[in-house]
Amino acid sequence: MTASSSSYRKRVYTKTGDKGETSLLYGGRVSKNNPHSEAYGITDEAVSAMGLARALSEDQRVKDILRELQRELFAIAAELATDPEKYDMFKQHFKPITAEMVTSLENSIDSLEEGIEMPKVFILPGGSPASAAIDLARCIVRTGERRVVALREAGKLTNDIIVQYLNRLGDLLFVLARYQDRELPLERVTGERA
Repeated sequence: MTASSSSYRKRVYTKTGDKGETSLLYGGRVSKNNPHSEAYGITDEAVSAMGLARALSEDQRVKDILRELQRELFAIAAELATDPEKYDMFKQHFKPITAEMVTSLENSIDSLEEGIEMPKVFILPGGSPASAAIDLARCIVRTGERRVVALREAGKLTNDIIVQYLNRLGDLLFVLARYQDRELPLERVTGERA
């Protein structure tokens, strides 16, 4: 690459966060330890864990569900990265999380449960690489849920439906991991010795 062509390339590093601050979506700088940063950062972790699960799964239904959940979590991250004072700007560009989306998660749970028999014993994550990654995503979502509750308790959450969504999403991921491993012997799913 010549020097002239590299001058047109946008660099990944900006150095703007070197002092421990980051930008919110529609302006404003906050600490990287700010409750908003924590909440949307953990949401991003969950999106990445779901990506790992999707890459590991060979089940097209599981992959399709995970892809859709990743897209919805990106919308949640955008919502969480918006200062409450700029929420009207957010709504001009994105669709906020709705009660209908929570209902859709519940419908997915019900549909998946029809195709499996849920184990009646404790599940030890790791029955398969894909289900282990889904369980990892579930745990990250639960952490995100706690951070969002902290935002709400601080009066900085603009959309209470996000808490419901994340709660139901954790349930869906639990069921999805069991669905992923539905054909495995029980001892593989529970970690019991045969």
